[in-house]
Amino acid sequence: MKRQSIVLLALIALTASCGSKTPAQPTGPATQFVFGAALLPANEVPAATGPETAGSGTAVITLNVTRDGAGTITAATTTFAVTMAGFPQGTNLTAAHIHPGASGASGSPVVNTGLTNGEVVINGSGSFTKSNVTTAVDQASAIINNPAGFYFNVHTTSNPGGVARGQLSLTSSK
Repeated sequence: MKRQSIVLLALIALTASCGSKTPAQPTGPATQFVFGAALLPANEVPAATGPETAGSGTAVITLNVTRDGAGTITAATTTFAVTMAGFPQGTNLTAAHIHPGASGASGSPVVNTGLTNGEVVINGSGSFTKSNVTTAVDQASAIINNPAGFYFNVHTTSNPGGVARGQLSLTSSK
């Protein structure tokens, strides 16, 4: 009887361990990184001025990378989805890009959306999307490795140095 109990317990354990399992997810380095940025005029260096300082926005930045067999990034593209609100009627956007720089510091643009002067005019609120922007491999790697060391900002006719800025924050990767 004792032997039958041991065999029965072994069978129960074996059956439980053979139950339905979720298939293993593919492993390897991520190829898509999504960053967010809360865009505020007060974050600009120097701070934005005039009626546009009542505005704010958000940016969702998706960085897609291609990797070789060793996992090294060989190509990258970026998609920008930007929403802005609280700006005066007729606010003319002139540029938007990612810059290197921690909060309070400024840097030259490293990933340009390609937005051109007059392409987007905000009438209180508005949005724009720029897709598949070619991104330098070294810049993609730097952003992935230290998103807080980069910021996104939008420029306007009234605030050519930038009207709203936000540090990048990684929200997901896969």
